[in-house]
Amino acid sequence: MSESSGKDQEHPLWRSDRTTVDSLLVGEATDFNLCELARLKIRYQGFPGARDIQRDLEKALQRWQLDEASLFERTREIHQRGGIYQGRNKDQDDWS
Repeated sequence: MSESSGKDQEHPLWRSDRTTVDSLLVGEATDFNLCELARLKIRYQGFPGARDIQRDLEKALQRWQLDEASLFERTREIHQRGGIYQGRNKDQDDWS
């Protein structure tokens, strides 16, 4: 086993994601915030690091009285209606 295999990694988008997570922790469960929470839950699922972000995403879920399954169900409905990210960062895809 290599030395780095047991250490947490730093996610390259941690800084921008940290700002988003901080706003989720104080924000309301709007359609946009729910979608942001789901997006970040997917991004950090199984990531070996960014424990603070993972922990705070769980806090936001609890604060809004949701579990992961209900979050994903609600955001699927929101995305089916469309337009949630329309006009935001048109030139930039966020697939990471």
